[in-house]
Amino acid sequence: MAGLGPLPSARGRLVADAPLGALTWFRAGGRAEFLFRPADAEDLAAFLRALDPGIPVTVIGAGSNLLVRDGGVAGVVVRLPASGFGSITLEADGIVAGAAALDRTVAEAAAEAGLAGLAFLSGIPGSLGGAVAMNAGAYGSEIADILDWAEIVTRDGAALRLGAHELALSYRHARLPAGAIVTRVRLRARPGDRATIAAEMARIRAAREATQPVRGRTGGSTFKNPPGAKAWELIDAAGCRGLRRSDAQVSEKHCNFLLNLGEATATDLEALGEEVRARVRAATGIALEWEIRRIGRPLKEEGGR
Repeated sequence: MAGLGPLPSARGRLVADAPLGALTWFRAGGRAEFLFRPADAEDLAAFLRALDPGIPVTVIGAGSNLLVRDGGVAGVVVRLPASGFGSITLEADGIVAGAAALDRTVAEAAAEAGLAGLAFLSGIPGSLGGAVAMNAGAYGSEIADILDWAEIVTRDGAALRLGAHELALSYRHARLPAGAIVTRVRLRARPGDRATIAAEMARIRAAREATQPVRGRTGGSTFKNPPGAKAWELIDAAGCRGLRRSDAQVSEKHCNFLLNLGEATATDLEALGEEVRARVRAATGIALEWEIRRIGRPLKEEGGR
């Protein structure tokens, strides 16, 4: 990648030519020109205010629903560390949590405090910031059902608090300002019985383990469900269950999941996903839409790097 000019100073950690593949659940992919882990929201805002507006900024979370292309990511990749963005504060009718807090951890904190309504988060891999950005959902609930507000830092370094209505949450989408990074959120909850909440979370955990390849190197649900249909059923009907490309495979357990069986590259995984899309479209006329977020450039654009 072409080198950038001098970057602003920061209290957080800024690393050049940083590998990103190991930060994703697929354990595959390229490098970041720069990887920035801000110390806190103020550090993030100050850095972005001082950063040349022509330099691209990409934010990543826990890497659970992410594919980093093998050519790497130009500009600055921001990853919020738990040390500055992982706090969880319990309130009588909700939780305020940093964007780096894992969805599962938030659900567990709520359950321990006897707060109901957040158990479904235990079935969503990843961190809370990413869950808000894509209005993540599972087991009949979604972020839109429980979100009060989200605090963000915009690309120009402004810190804002947006109410849930301002985000216009819809299926796997939130209307965030371009380049905005979620830093903290408040989720509504209600008093509940700890034993009942624990039982619901156990049911969700058992359902996930029975139906999804939760112990594999996967990116979670690969494609969004089309209106009136289920992506996995379309993929199965198109004969794609178990389909392989090198070490990339469509899961035999749940065919809306892609797996890295060992040495698959991001190129292999994306190409397999595109083959699935092509087969489903040929069989049904439906164009599946990627749910996994794909960032960066293909390897061929990097001159063979």
